Amino acid sequence: MQYIIHAYDHTGPDALDRRMAARPAHLAYVSQLKEKGQFLLGGALLDPDGKMIGSMLMLNMETEAQLNDYLQNDPYIVQGVWDTIDVKPFRQANV
Repeated sequence: MQYIIHAYDHTGPDALDRRMAARPAHLAYVSQLKEKGQFLLGGALLDPDGKMIGSMLMLNMETEAQLNDYLQNDPYIVQGVWDTIDVKPFRQANV
């Protein structure tokens, strides 16, 4: 099952610093998912000025347990970067 995740950062004065501190661990974690074929696409959500305010990921998980494992271990979640996380199942159109 594919999932789309929209995650929005906390908005406090240290939000960007917290994101940047966790970023290397987050990217390393997502790279591991990519090697397993679980990470399909992702990147930063930006405000109109180009500042990072969140993330979007497309994941391919065989089981809900794999999705839950991801949600418990991504450094952006563990280190409190994201404030709001929206996870939705996704079906790609065949066009």
